Amino acid sequence: MIYFDHSATTPIHPDVLKKMHEVNRDFFANPSSIYKTGRKSRLLVEKARTQVANAIGASSEQIYFSSGGTEANNHVLWQIIKQEKKHVIISEIEHPAVSKVLKEIEIYGIEVSTISVNDQGVVKIEELIDLIKDETTLVSVMMANNEIGAIQPIKKIKQILKKYEIPLHTDAVQALGKIKVDVKELDVDYLSLSAHKFYGPKGIGALYVKDKNDLGSLIIGGNQESGLRGGTENISGIIGMGLAAELVTKNQDRWIKNLKELERYFLEKVEHHLPHAIHHKTDNLPGLISISFPGKNSNILMAKLDRADIAVSNGPACSSGNIKPSSVLKAIGLSDDVNLSTLRISFGKNNTIEEVDYLIKTLKEIV
Repeated sequence: MIYFDHSATTPIHPDVLKKMHEVNRDFFANPSSIYKTGRKSRLLVEKARTQVANAIGASSEQIYFSSGGTEANNHVLWQIIKQEKKHVIISEIEHPAVSKVLKEIEIYGIEVSTISVNDQGVVKIEELIDLIKDETTLVSVMMANNEIGAIQPIKKIKQILKKYEIPLHTDAVQALGKIKVDVKELDVDYLSLSAHKFYGPKGIGALYVKDKNDLGSLIIGGNQESGLRGGTENISGIIGMGLAAELVTKNQDRWIKNLKELERYFLEKVEHHLPHAIHHKTDNLPGLISISFPGKNSNILMAKLDRADIAVSNGPACSSGNIKPSSVLKAIGLSDDVNLSTLRISFGKNNTIEEVDYLIKTLKEIV
């Protein structure tokens, strides 16, 4: 299988896999235990915390492990029900792990306003000031979109919010390893990560919290994660995430260069061999391409590519099987016909020019 769906998930890096096996075999003791093997597990967890912190320019005490990006987002958003102010502003292309959560907690008096995006999928910052109210308690805008790769002006948004003393959360699940992520430079208050998006294991993520005092616990139990997340730590997952974060930042420039080269080559070949295709160009994450083939249903295209041992998607993997037009593509102004003929192709660090040639050849035959 030739895999072109790295925005859905990435294969685990071999070094990460090896390290996780070693941890599961030799360091299984509960990190809350006081005996020697438990203390060793604790040291490994704290090393991983430092690795994740270093990857985003944070300090280790600002990193809290979770089961993934979805839980990290939920952790921030569910805190709003305890607050006096209950107005939240989000972009209209947020991941369901943000938008659906807010819909769920509306019964607690939460009010949500949305910032629209332009045809490039970038939020219209000028709308933000008009949406701010005295009751606004949080703004949440994803760093980079998972369907079209549009990168958001998080730093500029925070500069506006500072005047109003409103905290900013960003879902950065798609960003790490593809663009620079520096929490000090961005000045965000909360930032969500998921290991399986940067060659780490599934089922483990992290939440950056600028000030622990601003957040309560989402999962109640023991005093793990400094009291912010009850439950025995997923030691091998945490260690895997730490190593993956270190590897992706260490190799980021080289991997990004490869992604951009594959993207450039693919689009050149599309222009020559598939001139009727429509590339939805944005200031996108490297290697993530949203492209439509008018008159061709994306589900049928994916099925035929799958028979040729090629994996792509037509949107977020968490909406697999959903044949409705994408709300993200609607937001950037695509008609339903074009929307439903759109594929998402997302390259990874191990993809090759030869694989792209095979993709172009197969797409040309299908179309």
